[in-house]
Amino acid sequence: MDNQRLILFIVFSFSLLLLWEAWQDKSAPAPTAPSATSAPATSAPTPSQALNTPAAAPAQKTGVAKGVRAVVETDVLRATIDANGGDLRELQLLSYRETEDKNQIFTLFEDDQTRPYLAQSGLVGEGLPTHRSVFQLNPGTYRLAGGAAQLEVPLVWNDPATGVRVEKTYIFKRGSYQIVVRTRVINGGTQPIDLTPYYQFTRHGEAPRGSSFFLYTYTGPAFYTDAKKFQKVKFKDIQEGKTDFEKTADNGWVGMVQHHFVSAWLPEGSAKREFYTRALGDGQYSAGLILAEGTLAPGQQKAFTVPLYAGPQTQTMLEKTAPGLDLVRDYGWLTPLAYPIYWSLEKIERLVGNWGWAIIILTFLLKLALYPLSAAGYKSMAKMKKLTPRLQKLKETYGDDRAKLHQAMAEMYKTEKINPLGGCLPILIQIPVFIALYWVLLAAVEMRGAPWLGWITDLTAPDPWFILPVIMGITSILQVKLNPQPMDPMQAKIMMIMPVAFTVMFVFFPAGLVLYWVVNNILSIAQQWAINKQVQGGGKPAAGKT
Repeated sequence: MDNQRLILFIVFSFSLLLLWEAWQDKSAPAPTAPSATSAPATSAPTPSQALNTPAAAPAQKTGVAKGVRAVVETDVLRATIDANGGDLRELQLLSYRETEDKNQIFTLFEDDQTRPYLAQSGLVGEGLPTHRSVFQLNPGTYRLAGGAAQLEVPLVWNDPATGVRVEKTYIFKRGSYQIVVRTRVINGGTQPIDLTPYYQFTRHGEAPRGSSFFLYTYTGPAFYTDAKKFQKVKFKDIQEGKTDFEKTADNGWVGMVQHHFVSAWLPEGSAKREFYTRALGDGQYSAGLILAEGTLAPGQQKAFTVPLYAGPQTQTMLEKTAPGLDLVRDYGWLTPLAYPIYWSLEKIERLVGNWGWAIIILTFLLKLALYPLSAAGYKSMAKMKKLTPRLQKLKETYGDDRAKLHQAMAEMYKTEKINPLGGCLPILIQIPVFIALYWVLLAAVEMRGAPWLGWITDLTAPDPWFILPVIMGITSILQVKLNPQPMDPMQAKIMMIMPVAFTVMFVFFPAGLVLYWVVNNILSIAQQWAINKQVQGGGKPAAGKT
């Protein structure tokens, strides 16, 4: 197999892997309802269960009651809080737009009967408020006034029979996607209270709106602890009871991840915590954590806060918010390589002020850095192409006697001092670099809504006029033409079909990714053409040895 076929085979295999992952995600069997042994819909775990049983999450049935509401508007988000449970029911990120309709503000949390995504909290224990209890809330619109740094939205729950009062306060800060939830418990009764608050997300199990079948990205719960680090838990595994993640720790957080965005409950300090997941039926799931805040004696009060991050997967913002939160921006096994590539891309964008030109410049710099390696591969292919007529003549001479044909070819390679696989290793070394760049471009929320020029108004959306995919297809065909042609007619046809197949696939890819491939193809063609000319003319090779 010559070098070009090796490259195309690996790239094509990588594309098939993406398609397989997308098909697996889209074609997973529909979740079934929980069995009759599930906890009652209105029950919550007892204090003794709370930190001992992984399934000790407050159970619920799908669909949540609606009560009076408060709408909060800051400079970066619009949130809706419901008195029923004191839940955060809706959250819009004002700086971002929906993938399918650019006129619509992007909605992260939404109160939809069939596609809910909610942030909920409550207290475990008899006679304490859960995410189904009704709080007192002053309805209306709360706006972050001109010079104010933050605003607070208070909710109150009272039980006259026990004398327990719970105050839940949402604190919003200017310019921040982090919302602090402060809970104060006042024990006005005669019995001690075990304080075991819980914080969870309830979400449907589908990919977010606007997701592409051709570009699989993870959607689902994630947990982080110092011991186990970043752990993803698929909805399918939750449904089948096959989850594998650290259940207890004295650190860490729980999150809900989707392409470009994440929400995460981020407890501070070293309070003991238990992580859990639960299948709720109707394709809906919950994932959360329970904290151990100790015992509250009669006549005492205690307040505890847990920040909630709900926003974009911006690299610098995630790194500053909580340990390990930046790992939700998942580059997979190529993270050590992808991170410096993104760092370089960001620095270039700061200089030129445009992500599209930054992609072009970075692709050029990577090509320049890897020039000696790629030159060795292209020189090998150029020499092979020069021998093509002689190889074809050998095939005609020996016919179907493959043993003699291979022996004659080996002698020719030896005489001409050509190693037919000489360029494979250098090219294989380049492949992880380009795949890492692929994942960087796929994960970079910084490019969401970012234009390049003319018709490309969003580098994370497909090219609306298909111009870049067509150029990519044309340049891929030119690359095939520059390479030695396979002697097998069937292989030659496959080599010409593959660029067409790639073109069709790339129609659905984000424009930023296609732009990268186009620029890389053009630079490769220029380098390969120059080396072909040198080899055919008997000149000194540009770089590398075979």
